Amino acid sequence: MPDLSVEAIGKLSPSELVLLIDRLEPADDGLADVDIDAIAKMIDPDKLKGDEFVRLISGLQRLSAASIDLSRMGPQTFARPIANAGKGQLEDVLDRPELRNLILSEIFRRMQLHLRQDRARDVDAVVHWRFSNGTGEDGYDRYETVISNGTCTVNREMSAPSRVTITMPPNEFVRLITSNASAPVLFMTGKLKLRGDLAFAAGLLTLFDLPKP
Repeated sequence: MPDLSVEAIGKLSPSELVLLIDRLEPADDGLADVDIDAIAKMIDPDKLKGDEFVRLISGLQRLSAASIDLSRMGPQTFARPIANAGKGQLEDVLDRPELRNLILSEIFRRMQLHLRQDRARDVDAVVHWRFSNGTGEDGYDRYETVISNGTCTVNREMSAPSRVTITMPPNEFVRLITSNASAPVLFMTGKLKLRGDLAFAAGLLTLFDLPKP
């Protein structure tokens, strides 16, 4: 079993870190005790070559099934590698259904935690999100956020009519919530499509305390 301490991993080059994760197995002793937050802070997509970013995310996805809990990453730690990934790196990851599901599901799980109750106290709304090039009905991956009584609940099945339906490519959504894209620009260029209450949609993201990478 390799040394998985923060100190030992901190001495690895980016390529060596990818190779280490490639070799790890979910059943390896001590893997559940890894400080995933500290290790994730060392990830710099700019220093990864070729398919190394995809391999890194794929390795974390494989290990998360049994041992490494991505929810232990702090909000800034989780956002940073995604926000700093190059356009091609991000698209390569999101082109793989299992990795797209990993990232989108973790983003929406965190939306439940980062709702600003001071702003959402009087909001009662259902939002349907549709992401193109998905594996669901009509080629979309779908998520539903229900904001009510100062809480946000996330569903994969659409449980109620929506106040607004948002349709966009998953890479643009990730860029948007990591402050690498502007909602008005995405809307004006046709990359973000809205159906329903447009005024509510314009202020939707202000209801959440989005992490700053």
